[in-house]
Amino acid sequence: MEEKTIKHYSSSQKILLVGEGDFSFSLSLAKAFGSASNMVATSLDSKGILLWKYPRVSIKLMELEELGCTILHEVDVHTMSEHPLLKTKCFDRIIFNFPHAGFTYREHKLCQIELHQKLVSGFFKSAKKMITQNGEIHVTHKNGNPYNKWEVVELAVDENLQLVEKVRFRKRDYLGYVNKRGSGNRCDKTFAVGDCSTFKFSHASQDNCSLIGLEDLFSLVEKFPIGRSIWICTYLSCLV
Repeated sequence: MEEKTIKHYSSSQKILLVGEGDFSFSLSLAKAFGSASNMVATSLDSKGILLWKYPRVSIKLMELEELGCTILHEVDVHTMSEHPLLKTKCFDRIIFNFPHAGFTYREHKLCQIELHQKLVSGFFKSAKKMITQNGEIHVTHKNGNPYNKWEVVELAVDENLQLVEKVRFRKRDYLGYVNKRGSGNRCDKTFAVGDCSTFKFSHASQDNCSLIGLEDLFSLVEKFPIGRSIWICTYLSCLV
């Protein structure tokens, strides 16, 4: 089957989507690909709660299943690496759009920010075990205050991940996607995403192997012939 793409995603990639609301983002990818056979879409909610929150979600779930998507409910991002149907799988991309710990306090309160940080940190800890060697973890998040205080990049670094790229996120690029609040009395309502980005992370060990290439190595050897063996050993150890 011909490979199809939408933004950063390809039909050939094995993709895990977590924290899905009404599954409209998953469906947007699936329709763009023409198949969802390489996709696993999950929700924290049970199917029963999902149907209560989003009255029209049943249609989306049916469409996803018809396109070959694996759908799982009650998947906690903190423990998903041990989920019986996920623990043996590895993914090229893991996507978490607009992670949110709920509306316990006002967004600018430190206690609320710490709840969000705990959610995202736990997600990174679990997700890094589930991506391939060259896989990426994508988190779409608002850039402005107080959301920048979550320090998403720092949380990733703490879990031995590195920022590969930060790119602007535009909802209109994903036909049919409607972001949802997900909790509270207005769980089925959307919200203004405003200025937001997709943060792409990978295993931190990858960057060390790309810091120095063969041409750089030969240049260093010419400049510092006495330390030739040290430079070569450093390069070789980086490839291990």
